[in-house]
Amino acid sequence: MLLTVLLLIVGLVLILGGANYMTDGAAAVAKRFGLSDLVVGLTIVAFGTSAPELTISLLSAIDGNTGMAIGNVVGSNIFNILLIIGAVALARPIKVEKGIMTNEIPLVILSSVALLAIGSSLPLDGTAPEITRVNGILLLLFFAIFMRYVFSQAKNGADSAGNNDDDKPVKKLPLWKSVLFIAGGLAALVYGGDLFVDKASAIASSLGVSDAVIGLTIVAAGTSLPELATSLTAAIKGNSGIAVGNVIGSNIFNIFLVLGCSATIRPLPFAGITTLDLLVLTGASLLFWLFGWLFGNKTITRAEGGILAAGYIAYIAWLVMQAV
Repeated sequence: MLLTVLLLIVGLVLILGGANYMTDGAAAVAKRFGLSDLVVGLTIVAFGTSAPELTISLLSAIDGNTGMAIGNVVGSNIFNILLIIGAVALARPIKVEKGIMTNEIPLVILSSVALLAIGSSLPLDGTAPEITRVNGILLLLFFAIFMRYVFSQAKNGADSAGNNDDDKPVKKLPLWKSVLFIAGGLAALVYGGDLFVDKASAIASSLGVSDAVIGLTIVAAGTSLPELATSLTAAIKGNSGIAVGNVIGSNIFNIFLVLGCSATIRPLPFAGITTLDLLVLTGASLLFWLFGWLFGNKTITRAEGGILAAGYIAYIAWLVMQAV
């Protein structure tokens, strides 16, 4: 068991390191071709923070571990909203711009409601609900629409405001190093993801719990580490917009892109993922939106952050009690 846990950690380190290097390399190449920092941040960097979830869910789907594939996304999104936003608000109250409240957060709610609708439906043949290939293609179409919206917003922002000096500048790298970063990062993602899925499944079997529960807890928390680190760092530096945007982008990427790609490869039955899990995700998304509008004048206060974090602790405690 100790060796399995160590290999699990090695796999996670490879995933996180691979995502980081691949993102740096891809961003440098994109910058070389004239894309602005804003566009790179909204696309490549956002994809990079979701790369661990994408890798785990794709490999889980290929291996037939559908519970882990869906559980990873559902658990990561719950982690992002309840724990990351909660922890960031506890560190520094989050000022949420009106545009985010009216445009981006509703998309997070929409993605959660769409997943809830799919997971709560009862097929005519009496089988368990699943994300079919058709559902997967529809999710990818939603993702394409979202990306179209992102590029239009980025273009309008660039036209009206120019470059934002507060944006984190993209690293300038020689072309050969950029290609090396991309290739090496991708290799680390694939190998680390395969190792992580294999050892996480082994731990689930040895503990007598389902792949879904492992996906909702250990795997979800592990793959959300990039979002946690990015958001907390941004909050400490006073960039609350980056902290919120990172979570929003990651949640939308996870459902529309990660589950869309995974379900297109193999239909994903909701094995071990209950309607309650999906309701927690939808409720967390709604709470995120309500806390932004109410009480704090478009500010998520420390008290509200404490409620979100406490909600995550209560949810994990409930999962543990159900598993034992």
